[in-house]
Amino acid sequence: MTHPMAETSQSPNEDEYHLKLLSIFYYIVAGLTALIGCFPIIHVLFGLAMIVVGAAEHRAGPLPILGGMLFTLIGGVVFVIFQAVAVCLLLTGRFLQSHRHHTFCLVIAVIICFSFPIGTVLGVFTILVLVRPEVRTLFGTD
Repeated sequence: MTHPMAETSQSPNEDEYHLKLLSIFYYIVAGLTALIGCFPIIHVLFGLAMIVVGAAEHRAGPLPILGGMLFTLIGGVVFVIFQAVAVCLLLTGRFLQSHRHHTFCLVIAVIICFSFPIGTVLGVFTILVLVRPEVRTLFGTD
């Protein structure tokens, strides 16, 4: 007699359900990432204001202009990185839903594990689902 918890094989419907649920969570996290990634725009605007004010006042020297350029550059880079991560998360949700690009989904799941705590939970659950043989068959990778 086997223990009921010992059985690990799941029906295709459960795998489909888990992939659909994961894709919804990826859409939510992508939206939150894109929203949070808009905050560096404040730094960009502040940096541009420093450049304009520094250029208008010739007596201030080059320091305000250089500081403004630094604010603008760092804010712009952080904004672009956040938006790129949001696009990757959005694509992962789409690919999980349509059962395509298994390796891409797995790589993004590993990368998102570094985003503690929500990304870690989402990444670990995604990895646990994607390494199942039944799910690999759904994606067409064996």
